[in-house]
Amino acid sequence: QVQLVESGGGLVQAGGSLRLSCVVSGTTFSRNVMGWYRQAPGKQRELVARIESFGSTIYGDSVKGRLTISRDNAKNTVYLQMNSLKPEDTAVYYCKAGAPWPAGTYWGQGTQVTVSS
Repeated sequence: QVQLVESGGGLVQAGGSLRLSCVVSGTTFSRNVMGWYRQAPGKQRELVARIESFGSTIYGDSVKGRLTISRDNAKNTVYLQMNSLKPEDTAVYYCKAGAPWPAGTYWGQGTQVTVSS
């Protein structure tokens, strides 16, 4: 059983910070490609950030420079540090794992981030 559990979402004022966490179980975490996606009401789900098993990262253009993805293999956890938050960052944030074993793509349930002005 593969399980991804997100936490750290909440309400924050514009300009504030949050750190999202995603704890993964049921896979060899260090082998996984991990990502954060978000979906705002009425919008398509979009890539926020992605981190390869070896640490290389990519970011969506709208968040680059404000959000940072990282991973701690000892804790089976991927993080999304969010700084200088804007109201347009408001969305449900989903953790995604691409795992070689069990092979497949796995999603968390999501955590709500709301940025008020």
